[in-house]
Amino acid sequence: MMVLAINTSAVNNQLSLAEKICAWILGFLWLMPLLFAFWAAFHPAEYTTHFDLLAPLTLEHFYSAWEQAPFARYMLNTLIITTIILGCQLVLCTLAGYVLARIPFRGQGLVMALVMMQLMVMPEVLIVENYRTLADLNMIDTWVGVGLPYMASAFGIFLLRQTFAIVPQALDDAARVEGCSRLQVLWKVYVPQAKPVYLAYALVSISYHWNNFLWPLVVTNTEASRPLTVGMAIFGAPESGVDWPMICAGTLIAVSPLLAAFLIFQKQFVQSFMRAGIK
Repeated sequence: MMVLAINTSAVNNQLSLAEKICAWILGFLWLMPLLFAFWAAFHPAEYTTHFDLLAPLTLEHFYSAWEQAPFARYMLNTLIITTIILGCQLVLCTLAGYVLARIPFRGQGLVMALVMMQLMVMPEVLIVENYRTLADLNMIDTWVGVGLPYMASAFGIFLLRQTFAIVPQALDDAARVEGCSRLQVLWKVYVPQAKPVYLAYALVSISYHWNNFLWPLVVTNTEASRPLTVGMAIFGAPESGVDWPMICAGTLIAVSPLLAAFLIFQKQFVQSFMRAGIK
């Protein structure tokens, strides 16, 4: 028995070591494009594909990229669009999730089924109809027009509905006995219980809409509302000449806010995902 236990322990150790090695390899492969972008952006053009530890460092590509494209405007547009979408999603998803979790009404199951069906519909399928709707509303090439199709999120409604459903009913009853209205109960009881879920959902929403490309490309025409992703595509278009160091510098400018936020708040990010149950 002791020999069997020793052999089992040795096998488990080997498997654990193999898993760690595979994880490091996958992590390195995932980081390779980002590492190349850093290398190309901070070194002269002749060292873009020539790895030399003694190669000189330069910030010239960042200056050139910043002058050739209005990155400040693109970043402001992206920040405003992402904030508008997230704010509307948090309000609408909170109200819808609370109603579906705690207020019985006729057809509740059908409404929840429709919400779940929306999860199966890719946003790209609705591009033509969404564009026609925005054209009728005269919202083409506006911040609100870019964010309008995403303001009611089926994923957010489902996530908050599941979270609110497991809040103890005793807390709800105690708040109602104290004279709280439904909105006060929602704000003082349910919302505090769902803070990790809100943080996790906010991370998913911000990262998705910060990097969203196809819909903003269709609905924006000028720099007044064009986000970073569309601006980067125009900046790196082949007809304007492919300058990889400058493109890498522009890419780092575009992703730097999200990268900095992740590095600063990575502990809170991981904890929020674990507590929210997002895999």
